[in-house]
Amino acid sequence: MDMGPQGNVGIIGWFVPPWLAEEHPDILEWENLNKYAAEFATSESGGKGQFLGADPSYVQFDEAIVSNLDPDFKVVFSGSEAASIEAFRKAEENKEWVIGYWYEPQYFNAEVPMQRVTLPPYEDGCRDDPQTVACDYPETELKKIVGTEWAASDSTAVGPVQNFTRTNEDQNVVAGYIATDGLSPEEAATKWIEENPDKVDASDAVAPPRLT
Repeated sequence: MDMGPQGNVGIIGWFVPPWLAEEHPDILEWENLNKYAAEFATSESGGKGQFLGADPSYVQFDEAIVSNLDPDFKVVFSGSEAASIEAFRKAEENKEWVIGYWYEPQYFNAEVPMQRVTLPPYEDGCRDDPQTVACDYPETELKKIVGTEWAASDSTAVGPVQNFTRTNEDQNVVAGYIATDGLSPEEAATKWIEENPDKVDASDAVAPPRLT
């Protein structure tokens, strides 16, 4: 049963480290990327700017986007999420020029708030042919899905689940507690609850109507 949005929005796109967006804010518009292409060049990009692709097993359209929008870039795959994280972390620490495939929610964004580059907006059908994609990735609203029998039960958890929402930032923080700080999921949840009493109280504030 669909209990509505949980508050998170799944986002995939082209991202740069925050130092780069702060010092060159126009880089957040894809039309300006060629202005900086030479800064992104590496030994692997053949004289073009390097676009850091993700794990090749991911569903991604960056090679087609580069081909069809025609920025002076070449996609070079990082090979793994861990490799992308390390590249972005190093780029922020050392003010290095890196642009690549990234997403949220993701715990790393709580450490390094990656900045999204605007591509031509996603429209229905714009990626039907993988070879002609020239648009951004769609954003996906995440839902709360529960069992119908449980939703209609007398469980005291039904109300809080129905009322509860959280942002991508909330999830990034909790995931960081687990991935970076080494907390268990239960410890991470407890820490977030202790640090966010207003949000927790809001989930209990209104008793929802009985679901049937």
